[in-house]
Amino acid sequence: MKPIAKVYTALLFLFLFAPILIMLVFSFNSGNSLSVLDGFSLYWYKELFHDEDTLGALRNTLILALCAALLSTIMGTAAAVGMNKLRSKYMKAAMNTVTNLPMVNPEIITGISLMLMFVFFGRLIGMRTSLNFGTMLIAHVTFCLPYVILQVLPKLRQMDPALPEAAMDLGCTPLRAFAKVELPEIFPGILTGLIMSFTLSLDDFVISYFTSGNGFETLPIRIYSMTKKTVTPKMYALATLIFFVILALLLVTNLSDRSGEDVETSPRKKRRQKKHSPS
Repeated sequence: MKPIAKVYTALLFLFLFAPILIMLVFSFNSGNSLSVLDGFSLYWYKELFHDEDTLGALRNTLILALCAALLSTIMGTAAAVGMNKLRSKYMKAAMNTVTNLPMVNPEIITGISLMLMFVFFGRLIGMRTSLNFGTMLIAHVTFCLPYVILQVLPKLRQMDPALPEAAMDLGCTPLRAFAKVELPEIFPGILTGLIMSFTLSLDDFVISYFTSGNGFETLPIRIYSMTKKTVTPKMYALATLIFFVILALLLVTNLSDRSGEDVETSPRKKRRQKKHSPS
């Protein structure tokens, strides 16, 4: 069964990564064809960096993703700390349900409902344009927030609850105890939530499409508008750059999780060594 399992795994990975490999190869195509490789060239990368509209959409996407990631990380960390301090199990279950709703809800439902809410409140206060950068930022924070909470909350539950109490007994204020004791313990979760929020905001199309205004275009919306016209390998070059950025962020996330696990297991190893060491 082992050879069959290896062949099955290889075919599965080939099926998953063959489109990405084709995209990488044809992004360096010297010709205009999307099916025939004429030669190796960086022409389409040069064309991409001379496209002002695409670069403007990229700048808008990075600004939006950075702002959404920072806001959702701060708000999500505060929410996770508050949820961890709840005493009632019914209140905890209710908060967990509310937190999970934006993740299980279809994106098109979230996008349409947010658009209707923004338009309603915009007309209620007499705004000429209801959809703009602010509405997109609120929408992105809305769907990024649960992912931050789900990354930070397990770190808080793994932490010894006596640590902040001991710090306050030694003279720390609650805020200082959080900064000195709790924050270093949950920092891997905060970093993972920050990177995940940035990645999700960078990649989102459906919610951005429904909540964007006329004067603000993100990169996914720009790519969608490009597909309506003649598709060129310039899109392959753009997708290749996005792929490597996401890959780098994924590696950073995995390394931060690995370092957090090493920090958690090192005190256990020391206790075991002291326990088994001869007196």
